[in-house]
Amino acid sequence: MYDWIATHLAVLMFLVLTVIMFIGYPVAFVLGGVALGFGVLGIIFDVFHPAQFQALIPRIWGQAVQNQVLIAVPMFVFMGTILERSGVADELLKALQVLLRRIPGGLAMAVTLMGTIMAATTGIVGASVIMLTLIALPTMLERGYSKELSVGTIASAGTLGILIPPSIMLVIMGDLMTISVGTLFTAAVLPGLIMSGVYVVYIGILAFLRPQMAPPLAAHAGPQGTGEFLSMVFRSFLPPSFLIFVVLGSIFGGFATPTEAGGAGCAGALLLAWWNRRLNLKMIREVIESSALTNALVFFIVFGATLFSFVFRALGGDDVVAELLAAAGIDTGWSILIFVMTLVFIMGFFFDWLEICLIVLPIFAPILAKVDFTPHLATNKDFMLWFVVLVAVNLQTAFLTPPFGFALFYMKGTVPKSVTMRHIYRGIIPFVLLQLIALALAIIFPDIILGLPRYFGFLD
Repeated sequence: MYDWIATHLAVLMFLVLTVIMFIGYPVAFVLGGVALGFGVLGIIFDVFHPAQFQALIPRIWGQAVQNQVLIAVPMFVFMGTILERSGVADELLKALQVLLRRIPGGLAMAVTLMGTIMAATTGIVGASVIMLTLIALPTMLERGYSKELSVGTIASAGTLGILIPPSIMLVIMGDLMTISVGTLFTAAVLPGLIMSGVYVVYIGILAFLRPQMAPPLAAHAGPQGTGEFLSMVFRSFLPPSFLIFVVLGSIFGGFATPTEAGGAGCAGALLLAWWNRRLNLKMIREVIESSALTNALVFFIVFGATLFSFVFRALGGDDVVAELLAAAGIDTGWSILIFVMTLVFIMGFFFDWLEICLIVLPIFAPILAKVDFTPHLATNKDFMLWFVVLVAVNLQTAFLTPPFGFALFYMKGTVPKSVTMRHIYRGIIPFVLLQLIALALAIIFPDIILGLPRYFGFLD
């Protein structure tokens, strides 16, 4: 029994982490506390040396505090928070409504397109979902849209920010797996746009088959003259286009690193807030406070996850996981990949994307990296980029799946009382299925992920 426990401490560590997280303790404390506790157990069972604890603080310092890539996270959080309060999204939705007024489901399509555009400027799901709910939901309900379709459209469009660059998740995943963030951004563009396109197609088909769920906008709505129409388009599309050009254009063009582009994006967001006459000291104070709280949460979890992964691997976690997979008959590359995708999807019902990312990737990525996926991939060196973006696509479902889908919590705190959690749960089911379809397409056709990085020379 003693020898069995000593050999399987890593497995027990993972199980204890899962149980305690279900109890509801803060994730950052759980990750770090479980790591320290099992480090002590490892010393007792003589499989972990006390001197290894001395490497924990330098590891945290080197991987998180001194990490130049993670500086981009506070930048993008600050930029997204400013945009949330600048009024850019409100003008954009009004313009998209007018442009799509003659198309069945045009208002819902406008919300999806706005979510796509805002995803390319903020990268923060909470801000996008709350902003879209406040701006779009009253209009959709007023126009007679189904409550389920309305909340499903808003929740799914708001979560696009976790995949479409500049995504905070991709910054953290790139640092975790030592992949260039610029390469990850390029690889995630097409999957994100395909997912947005799948939403739009679904909404169009549903509105055509069941028009009572998505009544069309009146033909006389919006500007009537050509001059007013062009002025509306210019005023609505120029600000977000400017910010997308500043952030993504500088990265893809090779003029700036993601960290530098984040700083430029903050300056651009401040300029847009000034342009919309929303920039004042009260707004700045609120933005700084909100950004600081969000950043503290992110980095505290990074600290805890760094401790957890260090102790887990020191206890032989990689070898134990490989042995367990082999014992379960999951010993081929494709079976392991499907197992990991299924695991990530199921964990998304209960955990946040950051927790899943920081726990699953360090455990399974080294195992899958040893598997040869040619000829499905042109060269096996492209596997890690493909795998990480597949996980990113999969993790988007974590924001929508009950009971702990964070987008659902953001939305419930914002919707009127007439919209219940039952409406929200029923509304997101079709969009979760659409996300799984997009994931399947990215697995079957790897060029959806690898095509743009190969075209821009990131994979040479």
